[in-house]
Amino acid sequence: MAKAKSAFVCSECGGQVPRWQGQCPHCQAWNTLTETVVEAGGGAGSRFAALAGETSRLQPLSALQPREEPRQPTGIDEFDRVLGGGLVPGGVVLIGGDPGIGKSTLLLQALAQLSNTLPVVYVSGEESGEQVALRAHRLQLPESRLQMLAEINLERILGTLRGARPRVAVIDSIQTVYSEALQSAPGSVAQVRECAAQLTRFAKQSGTSLILVGHVTKDGTLAGPRVLEHIVDTVLYFEGDTHSSFRLVRAFKNRFGAVNELGVFAMTERGLRGVSNPSAIFLSQHGQQVAGSCVLVTQEGTRPLLVEVQALVDAAHAPNPRRLSVGLEQNRLAMLLAVLHRHAGIVCADQDVFVNAVGGVKIAEPAADLAILFAIVSSLRDRPLRRGLAVFGEVGLAGEIRPAPRGQERLREAAKLGFDTAIIPKANAPRQPIEGMRVIAVDRIEDAIARARELDD
Repeated sequence: MAKAKSAFVCSECGGQVPRWQGQCPHCQAWNTLTETVVEAGGGAGSRFAALAGETSRLQPLSALQPREEPRQPTGIDEFDRVLGGGLVPGGVVLIGGDPGIGKSTLLLQALAQLSNTLPVVYVSGEESGEQVALRAHRLQLPESRLQMLAEINLERILGTLRGARPRVAVIDSIQTVYSEALQSAPGSVAQVRECAAQLTRFAKQSGTSLILVGHVTKDGTLAGPRVLEHIVDTVLYFEGDTHSSFRLVRAFKNRFGAVNELGVFAMTERGLRGVSNPSAIFLSQHGQQVAGSCVLVTQEGTRPLLVEVQALVDAAHAPNPRRLSVGLEQNRLAMLLAVLHRHAGIVCADQDVFVNAVGGVKIAEPAADLAILFAIVSSLRDRPLRRGLAVFGEVGLAGEIRPAPRGQERLREAAKLGFDTAIIPKANAPRQPIEGMRVIAVDRIEDAIARARELDD
């Protein structure tokens, strides 16, 4: 029997090379090449080409009638928010996260509710049916008509789904599924790519809403080739510390909704429960005002959130002062300290600076700049900021305060939660006064710090 040929496939881009090397020549990533078996001719590519030749036909765009497919709510409001309003018929959702963070729990809860009105199927490749039933009993889920399948063979899964014709199906997880057409092991690059492509084709042809669960690497990214993220319609990530009771679900890609939408959940004895007022968990409850704390009004997708940004500035005990940020971009912190020195005359070159976003939330938008600087200055001077102050605005290298998107929504959210003063970019100044809110518009960083000092006095 002839020995099977092998090749090395990049787990980042899916590129293939005949022998191992440290760097992938296609995407320039290091240490991403893994050995896999080269499949014989007439495999997946030729099958897909034949299917495409049979079913595809050329037609003018003007002849196509666009129609809006009604979304299917899952019954979990926070999950529907991240999805963009619910599941789309024929849409494929990929959800990833650390082990034990709550992916299977959330999906089992959603399917248990959907099964009361729709035919749904839960395919488990990691647990037996008895284990899934035990989890449902532990979560005290109501009796439902949820159909369960414990299988990892792709051909059997597709056969069962074609026979059952469910409206919603969950594959938990895509790394455990394998196709008999390939000789490589489950979880390999070739298997993950082939199985995901075939399942996606089934979803598009049948109109079934498909949810794939994906494993993540130690870096927090989805395991397998990056092409997996391009195949699906929506990519969701679970965030948060497994030691905390709160979980965040963020949309990184969504063809049918807003990107960077955020859903907030609390892990309870009966599973994940949506948090109706997420700003409350990102704001610390201090008995009295403390130095180094500033409330930021950030925007996550279509939702404004109030997050407390904390800073600690202390004398450095080493030649190189430390710059550490948690939940905020580290390189941006170094840039903001340079701007603070150059344009406001406040020196932190001999100080250790630590910045943290409360609640485990990750903030990537530059509108957090002004709040970070206010927290740093407050900690450096050991003077608390005024109670009831909310802040947002981007800081440029020239010391200017740039506007942030959806400024009116941010101000209204802060006023609704009882904040009575806001320091914002001048370009975001509201044309009509906001009831109960005093708005201070600034255009320079030195002016913003001076106005904040006047409020303290």
